[in-house]
Amino acid sequence: MGLLEEGTPLSWEDTKRYASHVKSHGIIQFINQYHKQRDRTNDSLLWGDEVEYMIVKFDHKNKTARLSLKGSSVLKELHTAGRKIADAHTAAWRPEYADYMLESSPANPYHGNMVDLTLPEYNMRQRRQELTCLETDEFLVALTTFPRLGCYNCTYPTSNPTPDSMQSHSRFLSEKIISHDFPKYRLFEEHIRERRGKQVQINIPVYKDIHTVDPLQEDLSSKHWSIDNVPKVGKTDHIFMDNSGFGAGSCCLQVTVQANDIREAKYLYDQFIILCPIMVALSAAAPVNRGYLSDLDTRWTVISQAMDDRTDEELGLKVLKENKFVINKSRYDSVDSYLTCSACSDVKLVYDRDIFLKLKQEGVDDMLSKHIAHVFIRDPLTIFTESLNQNDNESTGHFENIYSSTWQSVRFKLPAPGSNAGWQIEFRAMDVQLTDFENAAYIVFIILTSRVILTFGLNFVVPMSKADENFSRSHKRDAITSETFYFRNDLTGRCCCENADEEYDQMTVNEIVNGKRLTNSYS
Repeated sequence: MGLLEEGTPLSWEDTKRYASHVKSHGIIQFINQYHKQRDRTNDSLLWGDEVEYMIVKFDHKNKTARLSLKGSSVLKELHTAGRKIADAHTAAWRPEYADYMLESSPANPYHGNMVDLTLPEYNMRQRRQELTCLETDEFLVALTTFPRLGCYNCTYPTSNPTPDSMQSHSRFLSEKIISHDFPKYRLFEEHIRERRGKQVQINIPVYKDIHTVDPLQEDLSSKHWSIDNVPKVGKTDHIFMDNSGFGAGSCCLQVTVQANDIREAKYLYDQFIILCPIMVALSAAAPVNRGYLSDLDTRWTVISQAMDDRTDEELGLKVLKENKFVINKSRYDSVDSYLTCSACSDVKLVYDRDIFLKLKQEGVDDMLSKHIAHVFIRDPLTIFTESLNQNDNESTGHFENIYSSTWQSVRFKLPAPGSNAGWQIEFRAMDVQLTDFENAAYIVFIILTSRVILTFGLNFVVPMSKADENFSRSHKRDAITSETFYFRNDLTGRCCCENADEEYDQMTVNEIVNGKRLTNSYS
């Protein structure tokens, strides 16, 4: 979840004070690296996955399952073993937000040959075998959301919240669930709350069956009494959550693809924007929140609300005084602009005009300049003392501080200094699946689709307003079968978005994946 840094973290007041320093140097770092890499070409296809897991402890006698807070200790064991048998290791392991989570990826990227398409499932199975330090009653589970996260006694060791004594003041989550070896994760929760000026408030519609209280309205006053600006009664017929951990503590499935050059990377980026909501609906695997069945099937809306750091001014609820922009989305949300098709960018893009002009003066094209200037309307959430002063010709640390903590559904990735990696695109929207087979299948599907797009020069792009509508539909219960999505009728057409009614139609996921002719023949 963003650039992983260690060191001495600044307080929120100092983070605000140095925000302009990070932003200005971040733009300089981007420009310097862009100039070095913009003419880079002929990079071969490399790709890989990121799978996030939960460590779950099962008590079969009492028929309970709890989240095991031992991710930090497991990582230490893995890294110790990795130093001894580095060449044999099949996976790279990293911490995640919660101490019951682990993130893994293949130790080395896959290549563009057919044989490598068969490797992800085997590799994922091998990763599990590396975790020899788990107890016999503990299992590594690829689970998007833990159904009872936020309920009493949901962790092992037991760690229930004490709102009056915790900085987060959460009624439902203890701060002890946060990965304690990396202060960045604790700071995310703390600084999002500080920047908002109020508690995180997540509301998800509840699924109502014959046993659901009607109307459902939780009395929250008994759970905590002394904190101002927090609701005492839940929103009617909604599941209420009050901590960033409800989103950041969920698991996802991601795939990263290396492009031939910057042109190809931009092209794939735009096509992936349209694929994201389709894959969100296909991979939906998060129907339970805080012990309640929800009327949404995915994690996306939860994490979008959980990581939303916008102030009331930025939400448009108050007149702009302290802030510069009214921002229409959370910093964890779907993409706002294309990189190659200006005609389809029909949603007004909020961006920092001074940054935009600076990038244009340095030879960055119009659409990429707007994209970067749009991301940089955000402030840094964390700053570490040791990383304040950087060599802008050799580092992109300040740039990545903001860019990698603005979590959009697709990420256009700048080649990292000192790395052999080229221009990359990260597909970030999918819920993780329970089995290695399913996770490998989704990963390979994205890779094969990217090859088809490039081979046939396909164009999926629809107006950005329709792409946004697609994303909002993809979260809904049973979206895979009950919702339709805006999709182009002619995938070989150029990007114009002029004759809208003729260029795209509303289709089911089945029609999009299998084709209208094939699916209609079944009816």
